[in-house]
Amino acid sequence: MKICSIKLSHDGSIALIDDQRLIFSYEMEKLNNAARYSEFNIGIDEINAIFNLYGYSFWQMDKYVIDGWDPHEAQVIDLGKGNTNVNLAGYDRYSEESANIMQRKSFELPGPISFHYSSYFHIAGHIAAAYCTSPMAKAGQDSYVLTWDGGMYPQLFYYHCKTNEVESLGVLFNMIGNIYSLFSQHFKPFLVNEDSLMDDLSVAGKVMAYIAKGTYRKEMIPVFHELYEKHQDKAMACANIFGQGHEERGLIFAQLFAQDFIRQTSALHYAHEDILLSFHIFLEQLLVKELGEKIKKEGNKAKNLCFAGGSALNIKWNSAIRNAGLFNEVWVPPFPNDSGSAIGAGCCEMIHSTGINYLDWNVFSGPPVMEEALREGWIKKPATIEELALHLFLKNEPVVFLNGRAELGPRALGNRSILAPATHPYMKRILNHIKGREDYRPVAPICLEHDAKAIFDPGNKDPYMLFDHQVREEWKSRIPAICHLDGTARLQTVSESDNPVIFRLLNEYKKLSGIPLLCNTSANYNGKGFFPDVASAMNWGRVNYVWSNHFLYEREQKISFEMVSKEESITPIDRLQAP
Repeated sequence: MKICSIKLSHDGSIALIDDQRLIFSYEMEKLNNAARYSEFNIGIDEINAIFNLYGYSFWQMDKYVIDGWDPHEAQVIDLGKGNTNVNLAGYDRYSEESANIMQRKSFELPGPISFHYSSYFHIAGHIAAAYCTSPMAKAGQDSYVLTWDGGMYPQLFYYHCKTNEVESLGVLFNMIGNIYSLFSQHFKPFLVNEDSLMDDLSVAGKVMAYIAKGTYRKEMIPVFHELYEKHQDKAMACANIFGQGHEERGLIFAQLFAQDFIRQTSALHYAHEDILLSFHIFLEQLLVKELGEKIKKEGNKAKNLCFAGGSALNIKWNSAIRNAGLFNEVWVPPFPNDSGSAIGAGCCEMIHSTGINYLDWNVFSGPPVMEEALREGWIKKPATIEELALHLFLKNEPVVFLNGRAELGPRALGNRSILAPATHPYMKRILNHIKGREDYRPVAPICLEHDAKAIFDPGNKDPYMLFDHQVREEWKSRIPAICHLDGTARLQTVSESDNPVIFRLLNEYKKLSGIPLLCNTSANYNGKGFFPDVASAMNWGRVNYVWSNHFLYEREQKISFEMVSKEESITPIDRLQAP
């Protein structure tokens, strides 16, 4: 059975599943240097070109499905006759309504041919994407599924593998996921005017990095609890305000909560980074506590958990859940946010139509890298992986690395990356400078899986960069570029089966340096998706070298990073725009 699925709103994407196997999933932001979080924005000719690349036609699918969304936000699609309004299943359903959380709704859309499609609740897509891609589904095991997306409360479900029943176990607490970024916008450096407060999808990741500058103020935790108890009824009421979508209800509660906190603590003059760190820990503790109590109440029916929704990109919360001892296995897919929603909607349809609940997938199922003509001012020469490893060792500077098909989800995992030696004492500063990022932003290590435990704690297999690891003390001075301000790292491990090309590169680099890892950050214009081609990397021009398909592209006039290394602090360069 061939299933085409589409996510229309932010993080728009299109995916194809054929007989339980993911053929591709293209996120709009990864096409043509589009803006991060782009909505679905391609027409039928571009859609068909993608399908034709893999030997399919868009109009020859057995099933079509579109991810559900907030009914207050109109959605349109262009399938050859201009923009057409579409009907969709909703965004979320709360526990008392959730017996049919996987409910299928059928619609018909006018197009070049009669276009029938189905739609599932947005939350159902998160549940299905998390479970169907998990080791639990592959092994035929039941699992708890926790969802916490930007506009929904954290909700726990239980997936019965044999029957495909999804049992709702209720809401953990009454705060939607975007409370994290909305609260943070009341404090520096994320401070905005109340009138400008918005659900900025880029803020949460920055806050998670910035809190490493703070000091945990334990005395704030009772204040946060008091405010939560005081305003939780208002939070639930905000979820049901007539005529308001999920973003508006989040804004209302965040304003109530943050303004009350500021009033109660203004005389204490807390540093803003201390407030943000303490709020982060409050949410982390609340999440783990309520999850544990819910699991205990349900009798510990399984020892597995899948976690999905935008909040599952928070590596510290993921690690806190994993370290709590509640589960033997915690699974977070590499696309837990809406970048996986087309996959999730397709999985919903796969379950409904076939009863199959395991998806055969690969994280490198995005668009292939496109080769283009050499740009003026650059030279091109063959370069093997062994030669690239030697180049990194000798030159000690960043290289854009573009290989094969792009990664799914928001994290660069080696195929659309900027790689650099982690031994350089100023490499993190250099990478943040060339990317136009704040100096507190971390740089992740990409490390051979079998060497990770010697360098990191816990250092276990983490191929998708979704958990927090402590850098062992004896390694901090050897690999300073990947050490965050709090001594942690967002580790990505690599085995030969994960990515044979990167595995080989790391092995060759280790032979030369004794270091089994490199710095890894995404290759993209600031505010854009991954580079789709070599030409984009050359036009960007912020590094001297680009490697792709066993060729090294080299600037004729070299950039010097010496001044960046010498500066005491770095002010990010102006945002770089695609030419």
